[in-house]
Order: sequence, then C-alpha cells, then structure tokens
Amino acid sequence: MVDVAVELWNGARAAREPGGVRAQLMAAGRTLFAVYGYAHTSVQDLCAAAHVEVRDFYREFASREALLVDLYDDVATRGMRASEVELTAEGMDTCPTEERVRRLFDAYVRAVTRDPQEARVAFVEVLGVSREMDEHLTMWRSVWTEFLTQEAERARGRGHGVDGDLDVVVKVLTRSVDELLAHHGRRPRQVPPAWLTSEFTRLSMAMIGPADGSAAGVADAVSG
Repeated sequence: MVDVAVELWNGARAAREPGGVRAQLMAAGRTLFAVYGYAHTSVQDLCAAAHVEVRDFYREFASREALLVDLYDDVATRGMRASEVELTAEGMDTCPTEERVRRLFDAYVRAVTRDPQEARVAFVEVLGVSREMDEHLTMWRSVWTEFLTQEAERARGRGHGVDGDLDVVVKVLTRSVDELLAHHGRRPRQVPPAWLTSEFTRLSMAMIGPADGSAAGVADAVSG
C-alpha cells in the first residue's frame, strides 16, 4: 500500500454528483500513478484517495490497467484534437513548411504537457505495463503515423526531398517524439514545452529535408 500521503477513508461516503465516482477515481489515479508509480499503487489506494468503496471502483473500471488506459487516452486525445484544430487555424495553408510543423507540434506539446502529473502518467507510467497496454500504445502510434505521413506527403508536394523512405521516416519521427516525451515525464523538473516544440520541429525538418532536396541542407538541419 502507498504510504499515507492520502488520508484513508473513514467509512463516510463523500458527497458527490451523479457520475462523480469515475471522475474522482481518474483524479486519484492521475495523482497516485504520477507520485508513487502505477506498479506501487493498488486499487485500495485509489479508492482511499477517491473516497469511494472498492466495489465502486469495479463498477467503473474492469481493472487498475483499465483506469490507466483511460488516463492515457484523455491525454492522447487532447493532443490529437489540439493538432487538428491548429490545422484549420489562419495561415496554416500558406505558411512555410517549417512554421507549419512548429505550429502543429506547439499545439500538441502544450496540450499534452499542461499538467506534469498527466504527462508523467501518459508517457512514463504506461511503459512496460503489459502486452495489452503495448498494443494500445501501438494503436495510437499508428494514428500519429497516419497524421504525420499526410504532413510529410504535403511537404514533399511542396518540393521538399523527404530524406529516405517516407514510411520509415515517419515511424522514426513518431518514436523520437515518444522518447522525448518520456524524457520530459521522467525529469523531476520537466523541460519547457517550447524546448520540446523546438526539438520536434528540428527533427522533422531534418527528416523532411530542405525544399531543394539537397543532401547538404539535411546535414545542416541534423547538426543544427
């Protein structure tokens, strides 16, 4: 059991609105998984923090992992929606490729890192949990691969010489984004969102290549 940083439930049910149990458990999971780690947090710990009974937990979630999946999906969905909204923002269709990439990543990064605990849970605590969780993350990765492939194809259509096989380039970029976000989530003092945006933009432009397709331009982007 988690050390009592959370006051144990004394038997009195907390007053809550209908549907509030799930929200209370999500809030408890977000905090306890981030502070103590998913592996060291039990269902009993979650219920104590949320001021609900264990049977309430199992009415809402099939398992502790199901709660973790929902927490991850909240963050992943918010990030995807933020990027999609930015796609329709003024000037996105006419701005230079690098600016477009930067704006898309900026919208995404700000959405997924706005809460340090959420970022820790979504990009660190989900790793290595189970085969099912790995498959769930792979599914989300495929969604991002499709999104980024469309952006890379658009850049190619505007004269950028995408450096290498498009499918490989996008998969490498997607993995790099995951790694940097995990790095962000692990750090006691998380790196600023602007730094993440800058790195993602730099990596993307290195892989997309310059508009003239010259190898020298790609080398400059990688070393920059």
